Amino acid sequence: MQLELPDREYGGYIFDLDGTLIHSMPVHYRAWDAAMQRAGIGQSLDEDLFYSLGGVPTPLVALKLGEHYGITVDGEEVSHYKEELYLDLINSVELITPVVEFAREIAKSKPVAIATGGAAEVALPALEAVGLREVFSIVVTPADVGEGRGKPAPDMFLEAAKHINVPPHECVVFEDAVPGFEAAIAAGMALVKVPSRSF
Repeated sequence: MQLELPDREYGGYIFDLDGTLIHSMPVHYRAWDAAMQRAGIGQSLDEDLFYSLGGVPTPLVALKLGEHYGITVDGEEVSHYKEELYLDLINSVELITPVVEFAREIAKSKPVAIATGGAAEVALPALEAVGLREVFSIVVTPADVGEGRGKPAPDMFLEAAKHINVPPHECVVFEDAVPGFEAAIAAGMALVKVPSRSF
């Protein structure tokens, strides 16, 4: 992976989780595929569609997928089942080494945080499973900003900046998906695009 690191030092560093720090998107895809087939889509989940929703809060992903396939789903119920499946597969998640190495190093001298579209009950076990919990004491999830304020809205990144006590314009975001790019730009933050299947 060719990671283009920031050309200057920033006051704070904010990282997306899935697809940025951990190579979990294929595992999330497997869980979503099973959950949506159970919900009645009647075919394999379209991978490109799935990846286009990277960073979007989980219940909203369920609704968007249901809408795409022309079925009515209970977003909370489907996403809860999907998260159970994901947690069963969590030990197959791997680190995205260049990003993790940078994060570990920068965390020695600068404040860092995670802003993830995943729920805390999924994000925190994932961080534990890959040994990153001690690096990131601050983890912002959609629950911290209220319904409808997840990516691509800037709120999660702004909340993370508040937690690390760094002005937004002095923060840089590491992201792998278009909704996260849009959120970082809307927050007035610098952006490092992590190469990913999602864009």
